[in-house]
Amino acid sequence: MTPTTSWQPGRRFLLRVAGLPVESVHGLRCPDSVRWAEDVLGAEEHLRTKGRELSDVLHALVPAAERAFDSDGGGARRRLLALRRDVFNNRLPRPDASALGLIEALDATAAEGMRQWLDGRRALEELYRRGAALLDGELARTRAALRALLEEDRLRAGLLLASPTLESRLEPYARLGPGTRPDKRLRKVERSVLSYLYRTACKTSPFSTFTGVALGTFDEGDGAGVRLRGRWRGRVRLNVVVLARFAEQILASPALRADLPVRLAPGWGGDDQRVRYVRRWVTAGDDDAAVTFDAVKDRLFFLRRSGALDRLLGLLSERDLRYGELVDWLCAEYGADGEDTRLGESYVSALVQLGMIRVPCLDTDVHAADPLRGFCDALRALERPWAARLAAELGAAASLIDAYPDAATTERRHLLRRLRACLGDAQRLLGAPEVSLPQTLLYEDADAGDDISCGLGAWTGPDGGALRSVERILPAFDLTLPQRLTFRGFFLARYGRGGRCDDLLGLVHDFHEDFFEQYLSFTAKRVPFDTDGEYVPEENWLGLAEIRAVDRGRRAFIGRMRALWARHTGEAEVVLEDAHLAEVAAELDQLAAPFTPQSHHLQLAAGDGEPLLVLNRSYGGLSFPFSRFTHVWDEGPGPGVADLLREQAAALTPPGAVLAELTGGPVTSNLNLHRRLTDYQIVCPGETSSVPEEDRIHLDDLHLRHDEAEDRLVLRSTRLGREVIPVYLGYLVPLALPETARTLLLLSPTSMAPLDVWAGVPHGPAHQGVTRRPRVRHGNLVLARRSWSTTAASLPVRPAGAPQEEVFLAWRRWRREHGLPARVFATVSHGPRGGVGAKPQYVDFDSFLSLTAFEALVKSPDDRVELREMLPAENALHVVSGRGRHVAELAVETFTATRRTEENTSCPS
Repeated sequence: MTPTTSWQPGRRFLLRVAGLPVESVHGLRCPDSVRWAEDVLGAEEHLRTKGRELSDVLHALVPAAERAFDSDGGGARRRLLALRRDVFNNRLPRPDASALGLIEALDATAAEGMRQWLDGRRALEELYRRGAALLDGELARTRAALRALLEEDRLRAGLLLASPTLESRLEPYARLGPGTRPDKRLRKVERSVLSYLYRTACKTSPFSTFTGVALGTFDEGDGAGVRLRGRWRGRVRLNVVVLARFAEQILASPALRADLPVRLAPGWGGDDQRVRYVRRWVTAGDDDAAVTFDAVKDRLFFLRRSGALDRLLGLLSERDLRYGELVDWLCAEYGADGEDTRLGESYVSALVQLGMIRVPCLDTDVHAADPLRGFCDALRALERPWAARLAAELGAAASLIDAYPDAATTERRHLLRRLRACLGDAQRLLGAPEVSLPQTLLYEDADAGDDISCGLGAWTGPDGGALRSVERILPAFDLTLPQRLTFRGFFLARYGRGGRCDDLLGLVHDFHEDFFEQYLSFTAKRVPFDTDGEYVPEENWLGLAEIRAVDRGRRAFIGRMRALWARHTGEAEVVLEDAHLAEVAAELDQLAAPFTPQSHHLQLAAGDGEPLLVLNRSYGGLSFPFSRFTHVWDEGPGPGVADLLREQAAALTPPGAVLAELTGGPVTSNLNLHRRLTDYQIVCPGETSSVPEEDRIHLDDLHLRHDEAEDRLVLRSTRLGREVIPVYLGYLVPLALPETARTLLLLSPTSMAPLDVWAGVPHGPAHQGVTRRPRVRHGNLVLARRSWSTTAASLPVRPAGAPQEEVFLAWRRWRREHGLPARVFATVSHGPRGGVGAKPQYVDFDSFLSLTAFEALVKSPDDRVELREMLPAENALHVVSGRGRHVAELAVETFTATRRTEENTSCPS
């Protein structure tokens, strides 16, 4: 079969834009101290060069000095050699007129050179002395500038949610008098708030007002410039973990849970001997962490049938009951009274704990527009006094949240205190001995606009350009592809080519029990490269040719990068040509899926010359750039962005197929909340759904078969008579999802492809403990920024108490030595193998405050430090507002369709 491919760019994009203009941080720089340091370094370099030349001259004069002054017992020789050492090492010699007179007696030209060098060296000493006062003055000014920036609403509003403890400690720092040096405690506050300020002005990670989001469309032009409106509006929702804590508290109380409606576990079944269903476990997250969510796991579970269980199953299959009514029925059925009623309560409670009986009314649905009000509606529907009182208390909390977006920072602080108190009162209303609430109560997204546009020609262009070319090799970097291929191999081994499975729940169970769990444990320990630096193939227990193709593709890319690196010289970029990518893509062609939606995070460097696109991240899936933010623009009546995305999804669906969302069950994180974006939803056992029944696809309606003509697994709905393509629209990693949903995602276009172009390519020789990598690009698409790698031991970190001007000068000298740009992003990883989840921090070498904050990141001499150039640089930003230029990133979509035919008769479009 020959693949025929069509490709098209999405016409919508999501703009992620820094809350403050980049000019905000200019006041934190020390331009006078920078000039002083550059003057010092220039003078040092000049004197060092002249000194080495002069030391050679002095060395040549030693024999003449010995002959001319042989009566002094070698003193002339010693003085001349001591002077030569000082000059060579760029040290100011001790005053010694006889040494200079000795040179004058031997060589007048050398003496004049010596006088000039000494004058220059004395001038350098004077220049050194000027640094302390200069830096002290600029430090006072930059600290005053930092205190002024504390009044920025977008910084303070973000801090209220991201770090309320830090926000509450800012006032003592803000009240510092001019020129007052903060004490140790306040310097820690200074470094922390500086990190958040740089996040607000120099990065693009959406959180509250630190980074806003705007919805845009591409037009047919080439213009990349975007102008933002001045006022942003927040969209605020309660942390859904709060609702999970209330649900847990209600379920834990025998008196309260008696009023809750109960249901049998959806999708249960069995035979004469056993009941089969999906059991679900929830592990609560850490409420003290800034970001937390509950982890959910599920597993096929069996209960032995009994008379009581069979009668209970029959009853709940016919009638809707509350928990207390079910206990009463069970007691009446078996004639229990008095103390014996505890047996009925224990029996039902055990079935709830085992997940055979569920209480879904208090679950948060993934499509809930307002989870808190939805929770209140569920409480009112119980028609119980305690539930009405709780709903009223939580309704007051909802009113506080409604007032939050339009409130000024001071009022927001007051509203948060009232909200925490209100939620605490609600928990005490239920009899909680202690209040249990997460640190982060609210999540906010800042709406920066929904009517912006820019030219497609400045980005991918209608034909995709370099981005489309790079997409061909992304499967080699896809972390999930070997798992998808392994699942396919498992299916073929069990059912054969052309085989069919109607019991998906059993397949999922057997796949995990018999194979996948152990496979994951082995792959988790896999090191991609051995001690000799050679690539280690993927685990391929089933001997699959497709996994071997992935290994060949990876080896081809590594080999090409090694060859390019071996020929690399100087500061030139490494350029990957079409032919280089073609040899990798050739190994992967047979792995192409029929429907491949992809998303990319891109930045535009719009400086002099040809604009560059920088690829930050790529992943596969549908509507990912927008799903988390659909609530931002869908508040009013009429069609919203979710409706438009749903129409787009339907139009892109391959013929004969439908797209169906996998949710993973009740929401445990705000990152998973989104509007409905597909026409159908797959409802796994143990899950409930809010979509109309005709749009639900239950697991027992699905079967999986191998299509021999296309050599792929096809999931089909018996009721619809169509292929079903699962899609996941949440922001949690698939490993955080329950087992059934996670397995079905192996049939979806979801992928994660971190493009590490340097993996497996040895570093060049280190210079003073630092190795460097050049920029890597394909066409105008930058795949890797310039970078510098080292350990903390090689950084110029001075001991505590060292003069500030010496510290600043040491950093400037180190930067100059290694050719770093003035602005970089630093990732510090702790431990011998580096930390997990370390985030890049902005470092400005022109700011002493920035350097002190960077030093504080280092905990051990063994810490790994990776520095990457800031690209786009400040002068190449394309997004502006009335206040200045903003760092920004576009999240864009592309859609590739592949059809396999016996003979390729058309060219890719």
